Amino acid sequence: MEMTAVRKKQTTVKTGATQKLLAFASLIVLVIFFSISSSNFFQFDNIVGIMLSTAVIGILALGSTFVIITGGIDLAVGTVMTFSAVMTGVIITIWHLPLPMGVIGGIATGALCGLISGLAVAKMKIPPFIATLAMMMITKGLSLVISGTKPIYFNDMPAFTKISMSSVIGSIIPGWDIPNAVLIFFAAAIVASLILTRTIIGRFNFALGSNEEATRLSGVNVHFWKVLIYTLTGVFSGIAGIMMASRLNSAQPALGQGYELEAIAAVVIGGTSLSGGHGSILGTVIGALIMSVLTNGLRILSVPQEWQTVIVGLVVMLAVYADILRRRKK
Repeated sequence: MEMTAVRKKQTTVKTGATQKLLAFASLIVLVIFFSISSSNFFQFDNIVGIMLSTAVIGILALGSTFVIITGGIDLAVGTVMTFSAVMTGVIITIWHLPLPMGVIGGIATGALCGLISGLAVAKMKIPPFIATLAMMMITKGLSLVISGTKPIYFNDMPAFTKISMSSVIGSIIPGWDIPNAVLIFFAAAIVASLILTRTIIGRFNFALGSNEEATRLSGVNVHFWKVLIYTLTGVFSGIAGIMMASRLNSAQPALGQGYELEAIAAVVIGGTSLSGGHGSILGTVIGALIMSVLTNGLRILSVPQEWQTVIVGLVVMLAVYADILRRRKK
């Protein structure tokens, strides 16, 4: 029995490595294809633009990875991001509190929304799809109500814009004006990877997705860990909200809906199984980059917006089908 468990673990590790390799190979193929198709693609400014567009969706996808590994889903990450941005704007521009308080308040807002979603799923036994759909509607409405349906601008707080758009690297290496948002995304990815692979949260995250009932029977408080995981997803949504508001120099209350689908697509393309129990942060990062490269490349090739949506949808469908085939093989 012990040998069987070892072989199963080795097979899972091998499958995960193969999936990440295939995703990375797909990314390279896309970069080569668009570079050949247009000389404007592989330019420094365009590559920086791709990385910048990846930052917000990528951070949302990092948070979504934790929930999807449990076998759940969070449809509210996009509107929670917007609500966090709005609350950051309220704290800084209306309450006139210091910038750090606004940033902490935005992240805390995301965490609170995740906590409520987690309690609804774990304690109230509401299906994740319905619980997070309700949270999506609640946060969308609250963003419009609190802001008065109008954007909240940070014109009197130029330091806030610098969070995303200034360049620490550019100040050290002239000409390398890589926005801080890109660095924050990769820093968040490193932190998320450490949490998933090196902490007890990560171990129970995979355990819940693999077999929640067996985990519960082994004495683990599955409700506590599930709530914690949804809260962690909310934290990443709060960070994404601050990045988005800083990039736009405003909190746009009507923005956010639809971002959750792109985040989930990035997670699935990166190899995380929608059935739970399998996934990685590296795969999610690659998936987010694939989404951004594909969208940017199609735009450079002047592919109409409607066909861009069709192509991205087909890519997501193929990624889900690949996951189904992988699970059948296992």
